Amino acid sequence: MGAVIGVRRRGWQAVRATGRLLLGLLLVPVCLIGLALFLLTFVSSATFIGLIILPYVVRLNRWIAGRGRRVAAGWLGRPVTAEYATIEGGVLARARIVLGDPMTWRDTAWIAGHIVTGPILAALGLGVWAALGFGPSLPIWWWAPLPEHAVYLLGFAVDSWPRVIVAVPLLVAAVATAGSYVLPWLATAEAVLTRLLLATPERVRLAERVAELTETRTAALDAHGAELRRIERDLHDGAQARLVSIAMRLGVAERMLAADPDQAATLIAEARLSTEETMTELRDIIRGMYPPILADRGLPGAVAALAARCPIPVAATVTGVDRLPAAVEAAAYFVVAEALTNVARHSAAATATVHVSAADDLLTLRVSDDGRGGADETAGTGLAGIRRRVAAFDGGTDLSSPPGGPTTLTVELPCG
Repeated sequence: MGAVIGVRRRGWQAVRATGRLLLGLLLVPVCLIGLALFLLTFVSSATFIGLIILPYVVRLNRWIAGRGRRVAAGWLGRPVTAEYATIEGGVLARARIVLGDPMTWRDTAWIAGHIVTGPILAALGLGVWAALGFGPSLPIWWWAPLPEHAVYLLGFAVDSWPRVIVAVPLLVAAVATAGSYVLPWLATAEAVLTRLLLATPERVRLAERVAELTETRTAALDAHGAELRRIERDLHDGAQARLVSIAMRLGVAERMLAADPDQAATLIAEARLSTEETMTELRDIIRGMYPPILADRGLPGAVAALAARCPIPVAATVTGVDRLPAAVEAAAYFVVAEALTNVARHSAAATATVHVSAADDLLTLRVSDDGRGGADETAGTGLAGIRRRVAAFDGGTDLSSPPGGPTTLTVELPCG
């Protein structure tokens, strides 16, 4: 039973491999078009028209390479990914980007190579099936009125019915066995070659990752420095000044206590009131460093409190969130707080929603409103600060705010 299952599995693998090889063959005409257009526009890139057309041809080749990656990934069972430079800017900038992107030349090399290897591998695959189909037709070839009235297989003459009866099963079994190994090997060879050429090299990924982490670390250090300066400024200009004022009032009251008790009592009352205001201000500063509500009620309670304090109606939902690392909770709290502040100040929205969820070591925050949209990160609305704070955790920020609304801010924070 196990042998039968193994034979069926190998047969199915051979069929799948043939399908992959034929899909690769179907890409060959498109590759010819893409390569011809690229060579034509590259040669004519010395002219202004060539520079204009070149990015569009590169986009076409990226699409062709994407189809090749998809075919290879389907056979290998894992994705074949590539990272391209974003094509933007003016005519010269766009041409410089596509010509300076290493993936442009890797795509071109794969397209040129696939024009040759695609038909060869497909022909080899179809040749296996042709050899397999020759076995059952062997009696016809032998029975046909050939000059020698015999068919030779590797020097073995098939010139009688007993020899036909022996040769046909042996030929079919031999070709089927060889094909069950050869066809998957051909498909694997094509997929591996595609992955080698079309996947972004690991060294490039590591270099880009190092650059990204360096950038986010710099942003985190800048944000941390700005936060320390803000706290110092608040303490110096606020709490410290109030404490100096309290000390001065108490000193004056101490000197006036014997001569004018009523005036001294007034100064003491003012000092007490100023002390309460200073305590409130200190609590606000502490809340800006790490909100106490996070320690008391966790992120769900803190989000509910932020929604309740917002001037516009906010529907807040939190699912799958338990206690998280303190830094992640604080970052999520400030993201929601800043987002709701933006909604209240700039969106002219009637309602807003906040949804917080955690799954697979990833905390997702989504803040939406039905306002006028058109949110701009460069307009000093705090969105750039949110992005920097999230980048420090190696998270992601996505903003959708078309003119007329709605606006949706989605933030993902690793929380493992």
